[in-house]
Amino acid sequence: MSDYTVRTAEQLSPLLQGFRKQAGLTQAATALRLGITQQTLSALERNAAKVSADRLLALLGILGVELVLRQGKRAPADGNPADPEW
Repeated sequence: MSDYTVRTAEQLSPLLQGFRKQAGLTQAATALRLGITQQTLSALERNAAKVSADRLLALLGILGVELVLRQGKRAPADGNPADPEW
């Protein structure tokens, strides 16, 4: 089992798609289990910044993915996670 550090929504999007494929699920099958359309799931996979925490947790549960939070470095004062110091 691998761990992935995610600091931006852009990093989350390909991981969600990869986990879905690894689970052997199509977008249609996953969307049906989530109670949304395939088009909505496709949009979610392209732009994870728009997903609610509830829907994200439901999706992770379907995919068999565990969300683990741990304290790390603090974001820089300007809030820019691209800052090399972060």
